[in-house]
Amino acid sequence: MRKYAVIYRSVLLEHLQYAGNIALGFISYFFIIFVLIHLWEYMYESPDELISGYTKVQMIWYVMMTEMIWFGARSSSVTRQASADIRGGNIAYLMNKPYHYTLYILAKYTGEWSIQLPMFAVLSSIMGITMVGKIPGFHLLTLLAAVPCIILGITINAVFKLCISLLSFWIEDSNPFQWLYDKLILVVGTIFPIEIFPAALQPLLKLTPIYTVCYGPAKLIVDFGTGKYVEILSAQILYLFIGCVLMFFLYAKGVKKLYVNGG
Repeated sequence: MRKYAVIYRSVLLEHLQYAGNIALGFISYFFIIFVLIHLWEYMYESPDELISGYTKVQMIWYVMMTEMIWFGARSSSVTRQASADIRGGNIAYLMNKPYHYTLYILAKYTGEWSIQLPMFAVLSSIMGITMVGKIPGFHLLTLLAAVPCIILGITINAVFKLCISLLSFWIEDSNPFQWLYDKLILVVGTIFPIEIFPAALQPLLKLTPIYTVCYGPAKLIVDFGTGKYVEILSAQILYLFIGCVLMFFLYAKGVKKLYVNGG
């Protein structure tokens, strides 16, 4: 694990030098949240009205938290680098390094979002308290409990996106699949909580990574419950295990394909 810690630290220090550029991404986040705040203020007739079990303050904070995770954890490492390495042939060089390629990508990605996400968290918290107010019933212990779920959600998302990139061993371009996956995560669970959708679809959505990536962590922040916490954390551990098994399987099959075809 020491070699992956070295990769993580090197990427972390590198991105610290570009913290100013990362902060510029908050402009897009600000405008999106500004629009969504006014959209939900229009949807709610009164602050105490409930829509799918959410008050107006809870709904706005939910969207702010999911968008914070979405913007703060964005990276090209798991979206484009693996796919480009495979298509360009650089994978033949990297797979002989003294580390597992997929874990190298994940360590690099973790170093990137370790800078981005805290910045977006601080800025979005200031924006939320200023424009919306505090979350009712929110405690510091709620945040401490939700942090592991946020980290697990980001990691699960990265693992599945890396699995899609590894499809480049067999197909020419995996970007269309990345686009479909991103839009599914963005619409279902990020812009809208699962409770907004028809009751017949909700059990199905809870069986997908959508439940563990953005919805789960944000739900815990705005409406924490011990039972819900155990449920979400258990689902995340299960999905992380499934995703890692799939990731290692696809990589092993892809590498074997390269060896059979002579690299």
